[in-house]
Amino acid sequence: MIDEHDEKVRALEAVLFAADGPLNQERIALVLDLPVEDVEALVEALSRAMADSALQVVQLAGGYQLATRARFAGYVQRLREPEPERLSAQALETLAIIAYLQPITRPEIDEIRGVNSTASVNGLLEKGLVAIAGRKDAPGRPFLLVTTAHFLSTFGLNELSELPELSPVDADFREQLRELVGQADENAPADEGAPADEDAPDHESASADQDFADEPGDAGDAPAAEADASD
Repeated sequence: MIDEHDEKVRALEAVLFAADGPLNQERIALVLDLPVEDVEALVEALSRAMADSALQVVQLAGGYQLATRARFAGYVQRLREPEPERLSAQALETLAIIAYLQPITRPEIDEIRGVNSTASVNGLLEKGLVAIAGRKDAPGRPFLLVTTAHFLSTFGLNELSELPELSPVDADFREQLRELVGQADENAPADEGAPADEDAPDHESASADQDFADEPGDAGDAPAAEADASD
């Protein structure tokens, strides 16, 4: 006969398996009807029970989630068709700027990149990697952009403090970002098929943001980097 503790461990496994994303301790405690302080021990017990499993409990985006162990990733990759959508170099650079300097507006991103970033921002919004977190108290009241829990989960992070250490105050911040996303050549041309205005010098950065939802998306970017943004 299964005792109550073992029942809760199995219930936790079922809940994590069914969840759409990471579950925090409060949510787990509510679903399993137990004190929040008991959740961590329950997670440890499940991790021990799954020691020989192809799956493991991982901590991502402030919560817990079931994930495939690295040595089985190749088999899972073969199963996934079509292949996960890739982010273009332009989108990755834009995402890195938002991650390190959030909350930040699209005109501020344009100023750092030296190009119009509307298409890249739209694409990141559509993929759920960034979100709008209000408006800045400035002329035109542009949207403030921040990263999401989906961003943390996609890049295997539990919190933003786990990002590689950069120095936003340094003059070479943009170069640091380019190295981070694997773009060593700062003057590399746009990917073939990318929107014509995405890498064009931006002369409107100081103007108010237009509604991102009414602007063209980032679908024209050619696949470039290896970040998986399949949602």
